[in-house]
Amino acid sequence: MPFLALFAAVLLLGIADSMAHSYIVLFAADVAGLTPVQIGVWSSVFAVGGITIGWWLGRRFDRRPARTYAIAVILLGAAGYALLPRVSSFPVLLLMAGTVLGALGAAFPQMFALARAVLGEGAAGQRSAPLLRSAWSLAWAIGPLLGAAVLSRGGYSWLLWTAAGVFLLAGLTVFVVPPPRPVAAVAPSAGGASILLTVSVTLFFTAMFAGGLALPLFVTRELHQRAATIGVLFSVCAVVEVAATLGLAALPDRIGQRGLMLGGFGSMAVYHVLTVVSAGLPMLLAGQVFRGIGIAIVAAAGIRYFQDLLAPETGRATTLFANATTAGLLVSGLLAGLAVEHLGYRATLLLCAVAAGLGGVAFAAGSGGRRRVVARPGVMRNG
Repeated sequence: MPFLALFAAVLLLGIADSMAHSYIVLFAADVAGLTPVQIGVWSSVFAVGGITIGWWLGRRFDRRPARTYAIAVILLGAAGYALLPRVSSFPVLLLMAGTVLGALGAAFPQMFALARAVLGEGAAGQRSAPLLRSAWSLAWAIGPLLGAAVLSRGGYSWLLWTAAGVFLLAGLTVFVVPPPRPVAAVAPSAGGASILLTVSVTLFFTAMFAGGLALPLFVTRELHQRAATIGVLFSVCAVVEVAATLGLAALPDRIGQRGLMLGGFGSMAVYHVLTVVSAGLPMLLAGQVFRGIGIAIVAAAGIRYFQDLLAPETGRATTLFANATTAGLLVSGLLAGLAVEHLGYRATLLLCAVAAGLGGVAFAAGSGGRRRVVARPGVMRNG
């Protein structure tokens, strides 16, 4: 069954990605000997490489849909992580981050584009995004724990080699997925709405990532909770996120995607406000429920919304969404650091609430109209 193969591939991809990325900063500092500034530059090159390669492959996918793109970037990433334990030169690490390792950033949007192309534009294709996103969320609940177990027994080399092996399995699993269906050509789409929607997603994930950086410091230093409390909070968020993502797939089609998305932006804003006014664990836990719901809606329903809006340009749509997410990650680190240092924890979390709210405003403005797909004679070639 195509969907089961896609689900397995996304699950394996997420497990490998979470194993590697949960500890990659520690590897860079403890093994490669990079300074904090070098680690920051290395992380930025990772992100830029993923955005650039993902955008290029997204355009190619729309012209000639194929499994080859996803398989190629996953296998390149597997090779990169297999070699990484033997590399300590900063210039070489930068080169790898911008090429073979950064290429993995294109794997996520390629998998979702492939799912839509294989399963079609009907109900199965439209529901594939939240279901596959639940596989990704589940993988991030498994991968860090698996990585910790491997790290404790074999060190960073075996951790990265294990991740490389799981990446290899993910790439091989994509071979089981049938070739994507041909797609009809479409008229050029208006760029104004896409720009606003992209800005809205970037603001949402800027708020999410920046808040995630400020939360541990706020909880331990301002509220004087134990460090273990952070693990409890993030675990609650992960459970809620998986459950909410699966719930999205069961929603009837009459539920408007636009209103659902606006609810996701609102949930993220509410989470930050609840955290700011928290005095103890109960309110913090309540905030994590809203955080998990917000992430599930925007991350899963957002992919579907972009795909519906730009259909059948699934490569462009999914890559646009994924790159907006990565842009939020790029912006959040610098902004969170400056805000915490100069304004404090509560003000930083309030700014995150404002960013999520502004994201909702941008989404409301950009989603006011829907683009009509215009089919023309002839189809794209299959690959």
